[in-house]
Amino acid sequence: MTMAGPFATVADLEEIWRTLDDTDKTKAARLLAAASRKIRLQCPSWAQAEEAEPGICKDICCNMVKRAMVAEETNPEGLSQGSQTTGPFADSWSYSNPNGDLYLTSSELADLSGAGSGRMFTIAMTGDA
Repeated sequence: MTMAGPFATVADLEEIWRTLDDTDKTKAARLLAAASRKIRLQCPSWAQAEEAEPGICKDICCNMVKRAMVAEETNPEGLSQGSQTTGPFADSWSYSNPNGDLYLTSSELADLSGAGSGRMFTIAMTGDA
């Protein structure tokens, strides 16, 4: 069985986000490989999307990993929601990715499925053939 490599490298991720320390680089490499597998599994037409728009898989892969790593940094406890009250003031919030999961947004799924590459056609509405 041939194993396909990740769509993006740690250097690609650093280019769009920030410089990573050695621990984060190791984690990022693992997540980039996992994100690439998820893209291949959930989007069977990824190759056509990549052919039509070279680099789209790399971009999406980096964004998936960035979302997961940011979620872990900003919410290390994995809380789904929180609230705080100070005197008469109350604040509450919900985390969009509390567990730091790798996921594809609906826009990314559309990009990879070729939903934006529609074809034009006409249909004769008269009875004449």
